[in-house]
Amino acid sequence: MKIVTFGEVMLRLSTPGFERFIQTDSLTMHFGGTEANVAASLAQLGVHAVHITRFPDHALGRAAAGYLRKYSVDTQHIRYGDGRLGLYFLETGVGGRASQIIYDRVDSAFSRIQADEIDWELILQGADWFHWTGITPALSQGAADCLLVAIKTANRLNIPVSADIVYRSNLWQYGRTPQEIMPALTEGCTLVLGSKSLFSGLYDVVGSTFQEAGRAMMNRFPTIRYITDTKRNSVSASHNQLSAKLFDGNTVYKSTLYDIQPITDRIGTGDAYVAGLIYGLLTFNDLQRAVEFGVAASVLKHTIPGDVNLASIAEIDTLASGDSSGKLRR
Repeated sequence: MKIVTFGEVMLRLSTPGFERFIQTDSLTMHFGGTEANVAASLAQLGVHAVHITRFPDHALGRAAAGYLRKYSVDTQHIRYGDGRLGLYFLETGVGGRASQIIYDRVDSAFSRIQADEIDWELILQGADWFHWTGITPALSQGAADCLLVAIKTANRLNIPVSADIVYRSNLWQYGRTPQEIMPALTEGCTLVLGSKSLFSGLYDVVGSTFQEAGRAMMNRFPTIRYITDTKRNSVSASHNQLSAKLFDGNTVYKSTLYDIQPITDRIGTGDAYVAGLIYGLLTFNDLQRAVEFGVAASVLKHTIPGDVNLASIAEIDTLASGDSSGKLRR
């Protein structure tokens, strides 16, 4: 099984434990980006995961590529060039104090990518899936153009395409709006992760229920076979409740509701869901099992520091089957 993802990878600098920015004198390094997190999570499940990005051609860019390889991601098609490595700073919250993230990603090497830099025909040969998010086309016209070529190539090769359409409105600084760019990208999608409010705001697609909105999206974009979304209730920074649902045009499949506490690291939990769901759709002939696998993967990511879900298939299956005891295994 081969899955290709495309998007920016940043350097994450986190305060130790639950320290605040103002009190810490050290920061912990990780690398991550939402699409790369999906690739790395899938690689832990034995998938041939290929991530496409563009790094600065210096030691930090090479270190970021090495970080992906450490988690078994195929980096052979990564491009290097001018620009900087995007950063984000994380202060992890606890209890009633929320986590804080500060981004510093303007003029990154990835934002300078051009459509003709990537040979999508070569990269997508033999692929079983392609994944993108609304963050990528937000960063530059070049990134949006490159992504559109990737989606059209995947469509021509009959490769399913998934999109997490959360688009981060504050990132769109190059003179185009998400409403101008996102519809053409969504036209080539098989699976869309999004909410009723996103469908309305991006595409002027409305529905009073998730099912109605999903059916309206499928009418607007006939290539879509599945609509999915997660529901999170934040009791506190350390205590969340999580579930998901998947709509195939006829039936809404609802997952188990999980009570998650304590939370070690919330970053990458949505990416873990997407990775688990993609794996489930490609592996199981059972949509209920697929959505349960995706949510269980996300729940386990809440217990793992860093951006990447390092849970195994056996661990995810155990939780999805109802065993949340955390019993010591020897």
